[in-house]
Amino acid sequence: MKDTFLNSFRITAIEKQFNLYGIEVYIKGKETISHRWRFDDRENLFSGSKTFTSIGVGICLDEGRFNLTDHALDFFPEYKENAFLGSEKITIRDLLHMASGKLILRIIPKEGSLAKLDYADLFFREQVSKNPGEFFFYSNACSYMLSRIIEKVSGQTLRDYLVPRLFDVLDIKNPQWHSDEYGHTNGASKLYLTTNEYLRLGIMLLNKGIYNDKQIVSESYLKKAVTDIISSSSQGSDEPEINCGYGYHMWKCSREGTYRADGVFGQYCIIVPDKDVVVAVTAHERKEPYEIIRAIYDDILEFI
Repeated sequence: MKDTFLNSFRITAIEKQFNLYGIEVYIKGKETISHRWRFDDRENLFSGSKTFTSIGVGICLDEGRFNLTDHALDFFPEYKENAFLGSEKITIRDLLHMASGKLILRIIPKEGSLAKLDYADLFFREQVSKNPGEFFFYSNACSYMLSRIIEKVSGQTLRDYLVPRLFDVLDIKNPQWHSDEYGHTNGASKLYLTTNEYLRLGIMLLNKGIYNDKQIVSESYLKKAVTDIISSSSQGSDEPEINCGYGYHMWKCSREGTYRADGVFGQYCIIVPDKDVVVAVTAHERKEPYEIIRAIYDDILEFI
């Protein structure tokens, strides 16, 4: 089985010229099956990093550090005076849903004196164009602000906060997660892991927050993360895998009951609860990354 299971997927990958690094298929109760197209080096998960940020939020909730309905600006009283009107309405849940009302992809330092301001200050100064909580606009800035809130309530950067609570339990040693020039964990991208390390996130999610018999994050949070969904159709894409909806930094998949962590160029960790399966992929597929997901549906999941 180990030698033949991925043959159909590998043939599709050749025919469609996917630029893949590696794939790992975990089937609960069986041996993990994998194939490499190159060494299993740690790669930038890009927005796959966001799901780790979401787990940080869940752990903070479990520890009683904040609530989903808390307002982001309340954690930064020093920036209230110059915050754009409406910023005070943005909740942690809105940030998880990419629904801050600020239509910005990322926080960009301004010219002149504003260039030296903290990125959180710059975030709150940005215009609020939509009612917070109502309009999905995919934004690295939302993930960054979640990282900053976790740092505010814990006294540790997001990366350091998660080391004993998540990474150590997943046996991910010394994870590299880039920070901004002020030392705050990126939160949105630039977490570097191997395909197998990425897979362990999915195994924990499949097992309702448990890994190696340890409850990392509560089952109740993970259930909300994939059932409290905001419509993602406002992105204006015709890609089905984008239009199925967005949870707490996790995407719903077009396959019923399936969801994923998702990074650009094909960094996918796909959780398939009805089959007790997790599939992790790392890649650099610029042309048709979502074809990788469809190939996983057709060539792998159909035969499990």
